[in-house]
Amino acid sequence: MILQTTPIVAIAPLIIIWVRQVVPGEDSTFVSLVICAWIVAFFPILSNTILGLNSADHHLLNLFQLYRSSRWQTLIYLRLPSALPYFLGGLRISGGLALIGAVVAEFVAGTGGNQSGIAYQILISSFNLQIPRMFAALFMTTVLGVAIFAGLTLLSDFMLRNWHESTVKQEN
Repeated sequence: MILQTTPIVAIAPLIIIWVRQVVPGEDSTFVSLVICAWIVAFFPILSNTILGLNSADHHLLNLFQLYRSSRWQTLIYLRLPSALPYFLGGLRISGGLALIGAVVAEFVAGTGGNQSGIAYQILISSFNLQIPRMFAALFMTTVLGVAIFAGLTLLSDFMLRNWHESTVKQEN
């Protein structure tokens, strides 16, 4: 909860400094960006998954207790399947947030050279007043965000297609 409420812009410089001490070389910047993206993306997945684990049908929970199912059986056969749609929903939310976290961390890191990404291109083009290049980089970031969301939506629909109410076609 503390990491979720602290702005990534405030902690990204600390993460970059700490990772540079642990991971030497050019890989430290990439590892820092991944950590920042993970921090931003982890909480929605966790909170949605916990919500899903706790939202199993109470009638089915009573049935599992009636048949004296173990906690592991209840978890594997009831709670995890009921949490899967929530987990996948959190994953879709976190996909865009991870992109935002990576862009913000790259702004803070100011990376260049071989590991320069889209955020670096936005930053450099804004400094050089290259407006078309900046809009192209912004457009690429938007396209990447939409692609991540669409890919995770397809994954969700694929995993839930035959059994969950959100993807099963209704018969009229």
